[in-house]
Amino acid sequence: MTEPREGAAHGAKEFVTVTIAGQLFGVPVLAVQDVLGAQRLARIPLAPAEVAGALNLRGRIVTAIDLRRRLGLPPRASEAKSMSVVVDHHGEFYSLIVDAVGEVLSLPDEAFEPNPAMLDPLWRAVSVGIFRLQKELLVVFDVERLLELGPTRRAA
Repeated sequence: MTEPREGAAHGAKEFVTVTIAGQLFGVPVLAVQDVLGAQRLARIPLAPAEVAGALNLRGRIVTAIDLRRRLGLPPRASEAKSMSVVVDHHGEFYSLIVDAVGEVLSLPDEAFEPNPAMLDPLWRAVSVGIFRLQKELLVVFDVERLLELGPTRRAA
């Protein structure tokens, strides 16, 4: 798991917030390398369905993962814009395609809760827990598990 960064407040973790199909998710800030607008993607033949393609980021090839597909959600409307959060995973960059990127939140450790039993099993498999915010639930991604595409293969 990519550990969230210790926040400015004692006993807090920081997350970049993203929205996917109306749900708020958190990506540990230490894993985030860049935030991008919609990108032109090159198709990757025979890639898993979650792999949307590859993009060139300052001369570096980055595998793009469609998080709607990864989370079992319906596809984005064709006219809807997307954004990408580029994460570093074992020295490789991956672009996580999301609907929108929000702010960086610093959340207290004591507000962290394990995944609730009613959370979708697919979501539970790629998250480490939740934070209950004032008006919504923040599901915290485990970047390592999020990038496991199938039982034995990972994004290339």
